[in-house]
Amino acid sequence: MSWDPFQRAVLAELGYALYRPAATLPALDADMLARLARAAAATPDVLQQHADLVAASLRLRGDAAGKRALWPRLRALRRGLA
Repeated sequence: MSWDPFQRAVLAELGYALYRPAATLPALDADMLARLARAAAATPDVLQQHADLVAASLRLRGDAAGKRALWPRLRALRRGLA
């Protein structure tokens, strides 16, 4: 969804964080997206709706702590809590 500047200001005042839509994120390797989706027991399209999760996965190469932090989020998505 696209928000106009007034809506963004109101949402920010309410304490909501606006994320970029998945379509505007840098291209994620299709194989990596498929592996993440399989780990979350979801389809790649469903995973794309979680832009923050996809953006975090772009920085995982060589980041062991980031990989460990990603797993609880994938498990929550698998359980349907995310």
